[in-house]
Amino acid sequence: MAHTPVNHPARPVYRAIGGLLGLYLVVFGALGVIASAGNDFFAQDDTKVLGQGTNLGFSLLSVLFGVVILAGTAIGRNLDVAINQWLSYTLMVISLAGLAFIETDANVGNFSIVTVMVLMTLSLVLLMAGMYGKVGTDDEKEAWQKARLVL
Repeated sequence: MAHTPVNHPARPVYRAIGGLLGLYLVVFGALGVIASAGNDFFAQDDTKVLGQGTNLGFSLLSVLFGVVILAGTAIGRNLDVAINQWLSYTLMVISLAGLAFIETDANVGNFSIVTVMVLMTLSLVLLMAGMYGKVGTDDEKEAWQKARLVL
């Protein structure tokens, strides 16, 4: 039984939202690389980009995640759905870990509370885009509708 909608009418909108989130991560990461050039990879200083604390390591990770999301969005064929869902869970874990270590020496991403809030929001929106972006055959859609109506 499928747990997410198939052929949702707003699928193109959710796919565009996923692509915009990937673009945001690329831009944030690129600006972070520029702002933290010359610093240590995991520097814990006052480097901020778009109001968020960052360092070279987290900026490069953001670029990597953004490029993967953009590639999934460009390819489509439900690959974007899988990428969006798994990366949203990964971003949630990273943001919660960042929150746990925010005032310690273990804050390797140089997170601020704003970074945690933005990352958690991005992960939730990315999860939504992944959950409603699935494409399937008419038979799969009908099976999902019947299963949904049984509940």
